[in-house]
Amino acid sequence: MLPLFVSGRDARTIPVWPVDTAGLEGWLAAQPATAAAWARTSQFRAQAGQVLKIPSANGELAATAFGLGEGGDPLLWRALPEALGPGTYAIEGRMTEDTARMAALAWALGSYRYERYKKPVKADAQPQLVLPDGVDGDDASRIAEGVFLARDLINTPANDMGPQELSDAAAALAQRHGAALHILAGEALLHHNYPMIHAVGKASVRPPRLLDMRWGDVNAPRVTLVGKGVVFDSGGLDLKPSDGMRLMKKDMGGAANVLGLAHMIMGAGLKLRLRVLIPVAENAVAGNAFRPGDILNSRKGLTVEIGNTDAEGRLILADALTEGASEQPEYLFDLATLTGAARTALGAEIPPFFTPDDALAAQLSLCSQRVADPLWRLPLWQPYARGLESGIADVNNVTEGGMAGAITAALFLQKFVEGARVWAHFDIYAWNAKAGPGQKAGGEAMAIRALYALLRDRF
Repeated sequence: MLPLFVSGRDARTIPVWPVDTAGLEGWLAAQPATAAAWARTSQFRAQAGQVLKIPSANGELAATAFGLGEGGDPLLWRALPEALGPGTYAIEGRMTEDTARMAALAWALGSYRYERYKKPVKADAQPQLVLPDGVDGDDASRIAEGVFLARDLINTPANDMGPQELSDAAAALAQRHGAALHILAGEALLHHNYPMIHAVGKASVRPPRLLDMRWGDVNAPRVTLVGKGVVFDSGGLDLKPSDGMRLMKKDMGGAANVLGLAHMIMGAGLKLRLRVLIPVAENAVAGNAFRPGDILNSRKGLTVEIGNTDAEGRLILADALTEGASEQPEYLFDLATLTGAARTALGAEIPPFFTPDDALAAQLSLCSQRVADPLWRLPLWQPYARGLESGIADVNNVTEGGMAGAITAALFLQKFVEGARVWAHFDIYAWNAKAGPGQKAGGEAMAIRALYALLRDRF
């Protein structure tokens, strides 16, 4: 388990009372007169995320009350670790098993700090939570570690998170879990027929590559994850403006999230055969960069006209998806920071997903709600695929006009997943645009807690 949890309480354990607005007066009535007076004087109204520190007679922290508001946010508990000082805390009162599980997980998620470039806080300064009864601390820690891995990789700037460094992160994860990792880099991509990964990354001094990780019983059901690993996206010759380039270190957020999910799966020992494919490239500008109007060959054999070099993520994903689908996995999932249109449609906090499988969509929606990892299905509206037609190639990588951009990007990818029994595409932002209680601005894990819940239920 992460050092954020302890298994039992002692005399120094500080109680934390969860209080919602409806139950505030009842809670006050049950408290000692001095504590109730302190709460009223401090204007504690049990608002969502409000923290009341109740002192003892000698001025030390005796107890804490935590406002739940109307009680609608199961991850609200992530606000507590940052608000509390060092010590061991225990949640008081009755909770359902699901509520306790989400409270413990939220506590862990709210403890995240990215300190690679800053002086670190001492480890003993982190508050610890006594695990509520019935909560699997190992699983909560496993999920949090996967989320932290994704966040760390996304937060690292591109000068320190290039193709080699992303490969190193995958290698460290593979070694930890006994997985096999195979890497194709540079010209080897052409020799092994990954032409679009090579084309997107060839203009960079840091060669492109394909990471191919395998884990688990070879006879178990196959699950394949594909993550977009564009370590920095300048837009290529269709160059982005400076404000559009500012956050492009996060364009490998799909790869980071896939590695975080892989950690959860392998750490839990799920009974499946896992394959992780991460195409890695830097979309740079140079004399040998691919150009608007170029025709690229793909691993699938389809020719692709380049309508815009800033729609590069779908190109490298297409080659990796073709390979992933070739083994006919039971599930094929791809995660990518693919389109601004997805953010225009649903905002920064709700990633859309696309799948032709209604049963999978229903299962994902239920898992999403259960673990408070928001997702929303958008349609694979086939009539829009006409916009991807090319007069001189099998397909164009963009449509004219830019309307329904998230849908047409998904329709482009769908052309390369033939063979997979069930496929879903997740267009994630992988970023918190602003900080909130217990939630740092910066890299974020999206969709992977829901996917882990789905796979854990299945395997």
